[in-house]
Amino acid sequence: MIPFNYLGYFFKHFGSLIYPKEVLEELCIFLKPLSDEASVLDIGAGTGVMSEFAHRCNSKFRYVAVDPAEGMLKYMPEYVQTHLASAESLPFEDESFDVMLMGESLHHFKDPKVAIKEVVRVLKKDGKLFIYDFDLGTFRGKVICKMEKLLGEPGHFYEADALKKMLEEHGFSVNISKHKWRYTASAYL
Repeated sequence: MIPFNYLGYFFKHFGSLIYPKEVLEELCIFLKPLSDEASVLDIGAGTGVMSEFAHRCNSKFRYVAVDPAEGMLKYMPEYVQTHLASAESLPFEDESFDVMLMGESLHHFKDPKVAIKEVVRVLKKDGKLFIYDFDLGTFRGKVICKMEKLLGEPGHFYEADALKKMLEEHGFSVNISKHKWRYTASAYL
């Protein structure tokens, strides 16, 4: 397995560099309709790249993050409340958050379907989910998937349409935007 617990410094200083500018712009458009009192949960947050991007869009939101690697969470920005937890067992009450973010984390989850059920449980009615990940339907996506599996990671990568279908099965309406060998899914309950 990738030793994420020891890679926090690296991800903190270099992780944001792999996010295309248009993903940040898309995230801001996705978050714009929310009130300033909105609560945001970053799942599989690592060092908080997605939280930092969302914070650039609106610094007034309440930011919370979960990740199973304590060595990643220690590099989280001060404005983010952190919890050591997995996506499959979120330590929150039902309907606790207005929006959830997953930035290049879904493919690391041990059981993505259980994680999505947890998202639905913890997301408020009319809540929103934003996912950014690698597209298994592309050559680069397939290479990254194979590399991660060789490193012992779960490697739950999806083609964009397969992820859309899985989210729709859990009650979301979904818009997919492709970004070369990656994509975003904007999902609404």
